[in-house]
Amino acid sequence: MRATAIVTAGTAGIGLETAVGLAAAGFAVTVIGRDPARGAHAVHRINATNPAHSSRFLAADLASLDTVRTVAGHIAAEGPLTVLVNNIGAMFTRRQNTTDGIEASFAINHLSPYLLTELLIPVLTAGAPSRIVNVSSGAVGLARRTFDTVEPRGGYYGFHWYGRAKLANLAYTLDLARRLDGTGVSVFAADPGGAATDMTNGTMRDPRIVSPGLRLLWPLVRRRFERSTSGPAAAAARSSILAATDVSLAGRTGLLIGPQGHPVTPSRGATDPRTVQAVRRLSEGLAPTVANVDLDEPSG
Repeated sequence: MRATAIVTAGTAGIGLETAVGLAAAGFAVTVIGRDPARGAHAVHRINATNPAHSSRFLAADLASLDTVRTVAGHIAAEGPLTVLVNNIGAMFTRRQNTTDGIEASFAINHLSPYLLTELLIPVLTAGAPSRIVNVSSGAVGLARRTFDTVEPRGGYYGFHWYGRAKLANLAYTLDLARRLDGTGVSVFAADPGGAATDMTNGTMRDPRIVSPGLRLLWPLVRRRFERSTSGPAAAAARSSILAATDVSLAGRTGLLIGPQGHPVTPSRGATDPRTVQAVRRLSEGLAPTVANVDLDEPSG
């Protein structure tokens, strides 16, 4: 059976470099993204490396939970899956809602990968030994730990809300590793460190993405961030590729792979049982894995 891999947001930046690395490791890679032109470019880039298996592009806007369900059904119908890399991520300077009416940062950075992962667990189990890799961020260190609702009290500050969504996803990832322990499905988080990408280039110059108390220091913080994100996307993809392929991780699970390619200690908030439980309740309520349907009483 050939090894298969899915990379979300895999048409550019860190996601594309991750897809290139997985193809080089022998996987038949499917990249998912919104833009067919970028998807065609990604497939051409990957296939130009003469991998063992040709790659392909699947067009989908994973900000929509209905689309996530459709994509999951399409992938599941194809049989066992070896690797799922949830690379999707977004940061916004102003508050936005998805088509589901959910705040976009939380929906894209957590609910979308959460739902896709949950729906694909059966085919990942069928493809075991298999791996789930959820891309994390150092921004979790500045995140609020309250998850009773999608939107915390106070104003909208994109960097903090991005970090909070990534914290929710990290807490989910580590909890999922516990749930799936013994199934043959290993679960990892990967911190890419930093790279200049469309997301960071488009938002990090706007001081409104941080709370007012940090804005006076923002020019200094931004310069430090820009230095830390000046490396190539290929370097930032290293942690995801290692989490998906490194033989030394065989049989291990529940690890956060840092930018240098080694396991690192996750933030305390991600392992706090109260955070884990709150994230689970919120996620299950907003993105149920089974659609709610009204069943008529049987006649006769």
